[in-house]
Amino acid sequence: MTDSSVFYRSRKSYPVAVRAEGVYVFDDRGQRYLDGSSGALVANIGHGRTAVADAMAAQARRLAFVHGSQFSSDVLEEYASRLAGFLKLPGFRFWAVSGGSEATESAIKLARQYHAERGDLERYRVVTRRPSYHGASLGALAASGMGARRELYTPLMNESAWPKLSKPNPELSGEADAERLRTLLEELGPQTVAAFMAEPVVGASDAALAPSPGYHARIAEICREYGVLFIADEVMSGMGRCGAPLAVQLHGPVTPDIVVLGKGLAAGYAPLAGLMASPTVHDTVMNGSGAFKHGFTYAGHPVSVAAGLSVLDTVQNENLVEAARERGTQLLAGLRTLRSRHPQVLEARGHGLLLGLILGDPATGEACAGPGLAERVALAARTRGLLTYPGTGAVDGTRGDHLLLGPPLSIRPAEIEELLAALDGALSDTGG
Repeated sequence: MTDSSVFYRSRKSYPVAVRAEGVYVFDDRGQRYLDGSSGALVANIGHGRTAVADAMAAQARRLAFVHGSQFSSDVLEEYASRLAGFLKLPGFRFWAVSGGSEATESAIKLARQYHAERGDLERYRVVTRRPSYHGASLGALAASGMGARRELYTPLMNESAWPKLSKPNPELSGEADAERLRTLLEELGPQTVAAFMAEPVVGASDAALAPSPGYHARIAEICREYGVLFIADEVMSGMGRCGAPLAVQLHGPVTPDIVVLGKGLAAGYAPLAGLMASPTVHDTVMNGSGAFKHGFTYAGHPVSVAAGLSVLDTVQNENLVEAARERGTQLLAGLRTLRSRHPQVLEARGHGLLLGLILGDPATGEACAGPGLAERVALAARTRGLLTYPGTGAVDGTRGDHLLLGPPLSIRPAEIEELLAALDGALSDTGG
């Protein structure tokens, strides 16, 4: 749009969205799109919920803004308590921010301060995985193992602070897979490591990849053994999307030290993200210097928190966590049928309504059938009225194509079938 004053994310042409309802988005030309990716896996309860809009308006009339260094608010106090209960994290404290990258930055800085308060000043490294994606701000990007998004900015990063573990291997038992962390910690010197951070179900960097059962429980044990904090990045996978309040608990009780949250907290109705800190982490900081040495202007914004509270009401009242499991089973079965019909689909996988297709060369079985395959499938799907989330780089940072799917948790069975039909057509349009 050459006559626009907007700085767009790329040079491609953007349709103008004018309204949205349920699982559909409508543009100014009258085109209807089934939101098969909830934007970027954000719109968990669907679009056009008037109850959320009404809650935000009521809060804005009553109290629109206070600064977190001066006041709390009743809506923030209620939300933090409700959220801890929903996530089954008793005693955890909620630190509110405006987006997932801010939440990741907060977790990294909290881990560093936790160790500093205990006198472990040598602990500064944060181990993450390759591939992974933890956000776009500089610290969050440094923590990420996603080559294409990271490459330009590597001169700004202290790479020694961000060691990378290779990605989960579902062919191993979860326990054996997790033991690779122990090996890396021994190589690094565990006394230098502040935290291990991972997405329980990987999102943008390697669509819906998850380790075998037992992985996260063993990771938590290893972290405790070496005095390393375990940070679960649930920005995309949390809040019911994977069929459990937290994806780290899909295979049994696991309690990380810090949980990073975003996206589904306010489900796109307002900017809201944050972290949940364990009682030990919180108390160590507060009983030490007495303050977390960090903050953002809009953290705990009352209108955003009111949106989050109304979204949480919807998730619980409509049993959307259970719905994610049921509709996810239906969608995954359909995706596996598509795999049998389209040879460029190498794998269909995921949990709940965080699902992915691995695209590639059927002759070699490699997920790198030439650059741009995922983008071509996504474009063909958009032409058919379906929005998806394409990605690349899972093989080596550049090669590897995948398509992420994550419709609203409120999607109905007939809409799942509509999604599958459009995707079937898009795959036919782009490769057979």
